[in-house]
Amino acid sequence: MQPFTHHGTRAGQQGWIGLVVILLALAIVAILAKDALKQYGLGSGGAVATKAGTPGERVHAPGAVDAGGAGQGAAPSAPAAALERARGVEEMVKRQADEQAARGDGTTR
Repeated sequence: MQPFTHHGTRAGQQGWIGLVVILLALAIVAILAKDALKQYGLGSGGAVATKAGTPGERVHAPGAVDAGGAGQGAAPSAPAAALERARGVEEMVKRQADEQAARGDGTTR
């Protein structure tokens, strides 16, 4: 009796071709993700070159921070603004739930 061998058949090669295709797709996705992260400033790329500009231009530049801290008219940073919006939505939802409970929507006994 001869042992069953799988030398060079198409069925044996299809598994390897599939793995190569998956690895190629993963490499493409990794390259695209790296480029997207760099574009958003989250990648580990080099520092973005900025020009000095005049003091007035530096104050109005995005991400500019005053040496003395934030002034009265300073806009909040993006994460803080998003947090405040989320708190505002939370308060609105709570208020609406309280109003609906006070009205009695007919579901209580």
